[in-house]
Amino acid sequence: QVQLVESGGGLVQAGGSLRLSCAASGLTFSTYDMTWFRQAPGKEREFVGRITWSGVNIYSDSVKGRFTISRDYAKNTVYLQLNSLKPEDTAVYYCAARPRDRINYDYWGQGTQVTVSS
Repeated sequence: QVQLVESGGGLVQAGGSLRLSCAASGLTFSTYDMTWFRQAPGKEREFVGRITWSGVNIYSDSVKGRFTISRDYAKNTVYLQLNSLKPEDTAVYYCAARPRDRINYDYWGQGTQVTVSS
């Protein structure tokens, strides 16, 4: 079956960096758009950014210039590099996969916690 497994979260000081990974299995990775979302306590889930099946990136304004999404087709893995972290970046980060010609997300990971201390 399809699995998305995130890793790499943790506790970091403001201004620091982390790299999150999302390893995908059970799907044809090269035909899926991969998206990162986050959800902070008491807040709605928020779009962070996406890398399309062909490698095109889109980012939310709140992370543009600080976060970078990349993908490794050989490893079926998508990465989220988080730089210049702020306390307001504290959230559970989720990756999600959708087929390249669809709108809805078929698969979600379990999430990884990122906590940024001030």
